[in-house]
Amino acid sequence: MEARAIVLDAEGRTLSPCPADKARRLVAQGRAEIVRDDPLTIRLTRSVTIPSPTRLGDRLVAQDPAIATVGDRPVAQDPAPRRRGDRRVAQNPAIATVGDRPVAPTKVGERLLLHICCGPCATYTVAHLRGLGYEVTGYWFGPNIHPFSEHERRREALETLAADIDLPVIWEPGYEMPEFLRLVAGTPERPARCRICYRMRLARTARVAAAGGFDAFSTTLLISPYQDLDAIREIGAEEGDAQHVRFYFENLRKGFAEHHRLAREHGLYMQRYCGCVYSEWEGLRGRRGTAGGPAPRGAILEQND
Repeated sequence: MEARAIVLDAEGRTLSPCPADKARRLVAQGRAEIVRDDPLTIRLTRSVTIPSPTRLGDRLVAQDPAIATVGDRPVAQDPAPRRRGDRRVAQNPAIATVGDRPVAPTKVGERLLLHICCGPCATYTVAHLRGLGYEVTGYWFGPNIHPFSEHERRREALETLAADIDLPVIWEPGYEMPEFLRLVAGTPERPARCRICYRMRLARTARVAAAGGFDAFSTTLLISPYQDLDAIREIGAEEGDAQHVRFYFENLRKGFAEHHRLAREHGLYMQRYCGCVYSEWEGLRGRRGTAGGPAPRGAILEQND
């Protein structure tokens, strides 16, 4: 059986255990210190928010009303909405679930680099990954986005969100749209050009994640019903293997409707096409500008990245 280490946060509270080699890596990176060697116990340099359960009759209810248990088993409970100004918002959109059941964080202490295609798609995705326990850093790289004014508008939307939710972001400098066009010029149709686009973005994200010592990388594209998730999973795994960093895959489409609400809540710009000039043209012709099939003629999607 793999050796495990006891993990404490900065305030001495017990978190989920982690592999011993990961614990020693956290210590080497200055993100934790060794409390004792036998059994191996480390203390993180940061505090972690942990819902504190209280008794209510024979039902154990966490302080966060979105988590409830019967006995010691988590069960789904609709979060009671609250008011923020004149808007009704859910208490905690960051609670991770399997199906409709809340689950405890399992990735505490792991750093994840998240490729971000746009601010709206990052809203739910970042909250969900944080709910799993990941320390999320965003990565902005959109070489497919055309024209440059659109690229800047989406970048500014992400800047707004990052400030709102305290998200660190690595900003890829420059504008590599000419290189993207060179790569897809011979294959301008879906799904071939979309696979090229996925690889261009995920390969760069994997390299940056490996260079930065991240435990894993992922992408906000996983929330979109208009993207080819099978292709993203395949390409992400290949690029992760090449850089020796894990690609985190999860179908996040369950949060697609919620991400629209969150984007409006943050006042974010919501684009009307995926990003490239081909998808813009297809969108104006009433077709989806991604790897999916055609939409009804005349339909223009509100936001399809």
